[in-house]
Amino acid sequence: MMTTLLSPPCPVLVTQSAPRLSLNAVLDRRGTVDGAWWPRTRDAAAELPALISAVDQRLDRDVLRVGLHLDAWDHIPRRTTARGRQVKVGWFRSADPHLITLSIAGTLPVTLLIIPPRTAVGSAMAALALAAADTVGVHPADILHPTAPDESSPGRDDPASWENEGGRVTDPVPERPATT
Repeated sequence: MMTTLLSPPCPVLVTQSAPRLSLNAVLDRRGTVDGAWWPRTRDAAAELPALISAVDQRLDRDVLRVGLHLDAWDHIPRRTTARGRQVKVGWFRSADPHLITLSIAGTLPVTLLIIPPRTAVGSAMAALALAAADTVGVHPADILHPTAPDESSPGRDDPASWENEGGRVTDPVPERPATT
């Protein structure tokens, strides 16, 4: 599966105006998200025009409406201008605050994970890449805060942690100190 980053992977080369955006090249709509966006601020009025323009260009279709969480943004306009046209902006409290939905002409909506503006560069770049990959069954929070399993001890789903009789999960037996 091909991943397309719409800004260079090296943060030093990213211009101040280029949106930090990744989209799943297939947009098969099976995943939790279709990509990710890393805005520079929480100011929706300042950030949305560049996002809309980038998505318009990437998909060669017009974004008609944007839906976002009311409490996750500052300065949310009712409409914003992008590529010479007005785009409606809707805000909701029932939506996931880490997601933004873009209604696109002639296709299903695109859902993007929002990477918080103050996220460290390495973590943000990893989230941009992961969100544009296969996200079937992956929760948005898991993309923002991935955890690696501890390989030194068996996990709770590892058969070694199950008791022989009854299927109850047991904690690993601590080693006994050597006696002399």
